[in-house]
Amino acid sequence: NRAELRLVVKVGSLQEDPDQLGVAHFVEHMAFNGSEHFSKNELVDYLESVGTRFGPDLNAYTSFDETVYMLQVRTDDSLQLAKGLLVLHDWAGGLSFDDEEIDKERGVVESEWRTGLSAGQRMQQEYLPVLFKDSRYAERLPIGKPEIIETIPYDRVRQFYRDWYRPNEMAVVVVGNVDVDVMEKTINDQFGALKNPSPERERERYKVPMFGENLVSICSDKEATNTAVQLLYRHPETPTRSEADFQQALTNSLYNSMLNNRLSELSQKAEPPFIFAYSGYSSGLGHVSNYSSYALVPEGGIEKGLSAVLKENQRVLQHGFTDSELERGKTEIVKAAERLARERDKQESGNLASDLVGYFTDGGPLLSPDQYYALVGKLIPGIPLDSVNVLADRWITKDNRILIITAPRKDGSPLPTETAMLHLIDSVSNLTVEPYIDEVSAEPLFSEDLVPVPITDKKTFDDTGIMEWTLANGIRVFAKPTTYKNDEIQMSAYSDGGTSLYDDQKFLQARFASSIINQSGLGPFTEVQLEKLLTGKRVSVVPTIGSESEGFSGSASPEDLEVLFQLTYLYFKNPRKDEEAFASYLSKQKAFIENLDANPNFFFYDQTTRVKYNNHPRTGYPTVEELNRLNLDSIFAIYEDRFANAGDFTFYFVGNFDPETLQMLTREYLGNLPNTGRKEHWKDRGIELVNGTIDKSWERGEAPKTSVQIVYHGPIEWDDNVRYRFSSMVDLMRIKLRESMREDKGGVYGVSLSGNTSRDPKPEYSLTISFNCDPPRTQELINTASETIRQVAEEGVSEEDLQKVTETQKQTRIKSMEQNRYWLNGIEDCDYYSKPFSKLLLPALESKIESLTTKDLQDAAAKYFNSANRMQFVMKPEGEAN
Repeated sequence: NRAELRLVVKVGSLQEDPDQLGVAHFVEHMAFNGSEHFSKNELVDYLESVGTRFGPDLNAYTSFDETVYMLQVRTDDSLQLAKGLLVLHDWAGGLSFDDEEIDKERGVVESEWRTGLSAGQRMQQEYLPVLFKDSRYAERLPIGKPEIIETIPYDRVRQFYRDWYRPNEMAVVVVGNVDVDVMEKTINDQFGALKNPSPERERERYKVPMFGENLVSICSDKEATNTAVQLLYRHPETPTRSEADFQQALTNSLYNSMLNNRLSELSQKAEPPFIFAYSGYSSGLGHVSNYSSYALVPEGGIEKGLSAVLKENQRVLQHGFTDSELERGKTEIVKAAERLARERDKQESGNLASDLVGYFTDGGPLLSPDQYYALVGKLIPGIPLDSVNVLADRWITKDNRILIITAPRKDGSPLPTETAMLHLIDSVSNLTVEPYIDEVSAEPLFSEDLVPVPITDKKTFDDTGIMEWTLANGIRVFAKPTTYKNDEIQMSAYSDGGTSLYDDQKFLQARFASSIINQSGLGPFTEVQLEKLLTGKRVSVVPTIGSESEGFSGSASPEDLEVLFQLTYLYFKNPRKDEEAFASYLSKQKAFIENLDANPNFFFYDQTTRVKYNNHPRTGYPTVEELNRLNLDSIFAIYEDRFANAGDFTFYFVGNFDPETLQMLTREYLGNLPNTGRKEHWKDRGIELVNGTIDKSWERGEAPKTSVQIVYHGPIEWDDNVRYRFSSMVDLMRIKLRESMREDKGGVYGVSLSGNTSRDPKPEYSLTISFNCDPPRTQELINTASETIRQVAEEGVSEEDLQKVTETQKQTRIKSMEQNRYWLNGIEDCDYYSKPFSKLLLPALESKIESLTTKDLQDAAAKYFNSANRMQFVMKPEGEAN
């Protein structure tokens, strides 16, 4: 009973005049600050009062050549649907642009710009003039220029709206449970009176030109943490307009997937030349296409990493792909199309709306899942290997090349020169390389002959459709069959213990054990062999070891459900100890973290974590020195220890399965796992927030922005109703902080409030307020946050605010109840905390909503925003201590 509404405007930053840089995006912001039928913040107030969430359900974005407004509304209430269309009408032609609101929003947009400031953004500013040479794209980033947004006259903002927001550049998209004929008439009635301006400015089609030469941009920044190199070969755009075009797009996809599988395989070597790499052909901005080779490399590994990627390109150029690779590639494409077709009646309306937006802005085919599947099935068999192999020669050229390097700036660590890199590219193109050998294991994934074990106990919870089975070996299984998705089954599993059972000397080995085993393959299969063996299957099983538990997360298509059980069984009984995979994992992890401290955001996270937890050895991120102490023998022993006893595990399944089939698979695979009889419980390792009042500040980073984090914490009664009032208060305070700090003060782009409760090792809560701002306004905005809290705690809450909270909760629950993930998490939560499953149903929430009062919210704010345990952390830019 919902519809996704979109207003699509084929206008973005490319249409801005030189004195309007950033105005397309600014106009988008102003759409939420007053219009013909909704004054000032009345739009957001109304939508929140009917359960619409600002952000997930109500949002917008601006790009180079389009601006899209997004709204989700209920269709079981005709007034809400009508008002939703009225909102779109006002966005299209009725914005107010009140002077006072424009001035307020200047600060919000500037804060959004400020939030994006980073090493990556500074390096992007360096290479964009090269990447988009001689084009409008180089000087028209949608965020614009803050100096223009700060001072632009009111009428220049209005003028952009008058010039470009016009019916002949707009589309209205409606997807959902609506009567199409009625909706078409309503849209005509609602929007038919909008007029195009006269005279009308011409909307030019801006392109990125072909330049016929080789361009290089080498950028560095002292706050950069990663080194990356990318080589692009620019080509004219290749739109998909015909069946032949579609077949060519499929051929391109085969090339991309097969080459990237080779690069992934190379990244799993003991000393990989890159952390991650890809090559592929795709559409780019400015009506061009790019064949791109990219590598994220260890520090000092630019030449080695790029050479490795280019050698793989040469391998394809000289020898092509193999028949077995092509077969796997085709299987993956066909299976993906088949899965889309299976979900034909379960597609998300938001995804369909996005497809329609793209159809309006970019053109191209608009295919139903069945049409797409049929076309793939028709065309894929007719793509020969030669048609794929010839693409390398077509895409890898000697001109129209752009090389971009981004890296940390360090004294004594010079980056390679432009001349040296161009010479390297040319020299690799002259190398003779060996053909690729496709190593595929002939062994079956699973060969054991298992006898199903009995189920010793069965329960059914009729109100929720949940079933519980206990197997002879002690494993408990909870299962809920659903039809929310046709092609999805989700799984999780849990057992007490985790890293808490190991002392501090072994903690790091335990922390990384599941990640390393997960990337080591299974049984006789390396990770690469396992991936090839599972071609075309939609199945995933991931072992996990957390602080207080170990378990699994997984998912599968119904047709691959048995494979999910086989993988789970093997992760218990036959994990793989792989020295090469271990070395590869360590190499990439060390490359990833070696410069993390240069990033001000990571520095702030690291320092606040140390203070909050009093330098507890089990918090924070590991160092390179700690990674060097990891030992595969110890890691493997810990993993085996955690999964030696399956008898204390509980498994949870939700999705489109036949209960009898699932029951038989649990008896066969889970039932044959060992029960050692060992009983375990996690240990309290003393990881807790520091009590008292703390006020810490640091100077870090060159960007003119301050980062603020304020933490409140303390004990909480572990009662369901108490926790509900706490979470409802958090919902309210998110709204109130946004209203005061963003909408009233114009001081932040976003303010985050997280509220968490935990029972173990002892019942406690935490509240964390986070935001970025202009350094001179830091104390003002901290005071605003405190004053907002005080007003709620001392002056109370309006009935209108209570309605916003409860209606949003109700609508969110209604939507969540049609998602497998909601039920999977909910069943596990109810089981762990011994709550009835009826808590997951709507009446349980409605009962709480009916009892919730404004006084409850006020009291919760007064109780939990308690200054007895308050921590305030501020990170200002370097040189701005005061």
